[in-house]
Parts: sequence; C-alpha cells; structure tokens
Amino acid sequence: MSVLAKRLKEARLRVGLSQERLGVQAGIDEMSASARMNQYERGKHTPDWLTVERLATVLGVPVAYLYAEDDDVAELLLAFNALTPAGREAALRAVKGMLPPL
Repeated sequence: MSVLAKRLKEARLRVGLSQERLGVQAGIDEMSASARMNQYERGKHTPDWLTVERLATVLGVPVAYLYAEDDDVAELLLAFNALTPAGREAALRAVKGMLPPL
C-alpha cells in the first residue's frame, strides 16, 4: 500500500466520512466517488495533484500529511496544522531551539 493510500484512509476514518461522502465533497462525480476513493485507498490508482488538494481540504489536513512517509512526521504535520498562527510561531521557535548549533 502506498503512503498516500494509507494516509487517505487514516484521515478519512479520523473525520468519520465514508469513501463516497469524501469523494463527493472533494468534487468527484457522485456515481463514481465511492469506487474512485476505494481505488485510491487501495493504491490501485493515484489521484492527480488537484484532487489530492481537494481531498486534503475536505479532510482538514495539509497536503504534505498525505505524502509523509514517517508516522512521526505525519503526526507533527497534523499537530502543527491544528495550531493558531501564534501557536505555529511558538512551535517553530521551540523546535529551532532544540536544534544543535551548526
């Protein structure tokens, strides 16, 4: 299973949408939404970039999350995405403060 397929399914289940509902909300034709989402989640087909962007928007996740190969990175992306702008600034400062000097 591809990383994209895995992350799509994880994100869809997290928000409690059916494959069909997710597809329809992302602009996929209602008659084929369920089948297409099933193929995306099984890794049989890969959505184009615009479709991935629409899916990410519906799922409330950054596009990068759907491509994150490392589970820790994926979780960090979700957490960072949930922060307010001020929270993001504070998180970046904190992370940069943990880095070893160059």
